[in-house]
Amino acid sequence: MQYRIRSIDTVRGLIMVIMALDHVRDFFHISAFTADPLDPATTSGMLFFTRWITHFCAPSFMLLSGISAYLSGQNKTAGNTSSFLIKRGLWLIFVEIVFMTFAFSFDITYKTIFLAVLWALGTSMISLGLLVRFLSPKAILVVGLVLIFGHNLLDYIKVAPNSLPDILLSIFLTGAGKFYPRGDGGTLAFLYVILPWAGIMMSGYGLGTIFKRSFPVDQRRKILVVTGVVLTLLFIALRLFNGYGDPAQWSGQKEGFRTFLSFMNVSKYPPSLMFTLMTQGPLLLALAFAENSGNSLARFFTVYGKVPFFFFMLHFYVIHLLTMIAVLASGYTWQQATDDKLFFKFRPFDFGYELGWVYLIWILIVLALYLPCRWFGDYRTREKKWWLSYL
Repeated sequence: MQYRIRSIDTVRGLIMVIMALDHVRDFFHISAFTADPLDPATTSGMLFFTRWITHFCAPSFMLLSGISAYLSGQNKTAGNTSSFLIKRGLWLIFVEIVFMTFAFSFDITYKTIFLAVLWALGTSMISLGLLVRFLSPKAILVVGLVLIFGHNLLDYIKVAPNSLPDILLSIFLTGAGKFYPRGDGGTLAFLYVILPWAGIMMSGYGLGTIFKRSFPVDQRRKILVVTGVVLTLLFIALRLFNGYGDPAQWSGQKEGFRTFLSFMNVSKYPPSLMFTLMTQGPLLLALAFAENSGNSLARFFTVYGKVPFFFFMLHFYVIHLLTMIAVLASGYTWQQATDDKLFFKFRPFDFGYELGWVYLIWILIVLALYLPCRWFGDYRTREKKWWLSYL
């Protein structure tokens, strides 16, 4: 039986539920496609928080995936672990291109192929798989930290736009959402870069050594608390200096509260050093405090945390299907709902509800997926089929 750490499943479940909020906002909020929820000059506090809190999801999932990769490979050879990570990474990229692109767009022509979080997760697993074959967990941790702390040095390097170096840097290190034409007339949308995300997963793999069954729980908790506090304080200190670590510097606004929003508005695309410190410090603290948590709320989140891939795929299709029903029921014609100018089919730019309704829809979707996720989690525990390790 695979060794599992309950706190990892609990925290992962929490971030999956929070992640769903952002995706519901994308499809159902009235200004999701017409305004920036993180613009400190124009946003509201609640809208900013709704978007900002979901910043914790992608990097936390990367770190926890790295920890899980270490734990799952404890009883395997380095070669077997490497092979599995590479194959699973390729599988996730395939799922991103075929199934998630359609979940995003509902476009049967695949005019735009979206390379987003599963692309980042897949390429990170491939990168980790290549290193596992040759390096120790401590060495992989060092590589991950170098990528996290060092990749913002490239903010100071300028290359000719659309040149080969510019394209390679954008895909691997510096891209903030790039669209490149395909040979068939379509578009490839590189929404997530590769190596900064891979650095977070590599760091998680190195951190996995303290989650071994033989590692003392009290010592692990102490390491997580101390490291989490240090990372959080480092974020505050470096951000105050407003120098290295994020291309988006904060600035004084007309109100102190909006200056605070500017301070907290760090770059996710690509994930800056400030972004990673801001999110992963609190994540380590959450892992420490969830160590012995067995209350009903923890058990609730654990149901989703045990089946993250299943929940991720299912919730996206549910959200988009509900959007389609709501749009057509609101009086939009089929032609309006599937207009070629739309970024996502059945999501007109002027469609949507106020933020309170977004929260209600989010809660209902999460609750509706509880029983399917619990069923699939039980099925995975009961059945020992090889293909379940890829889901």
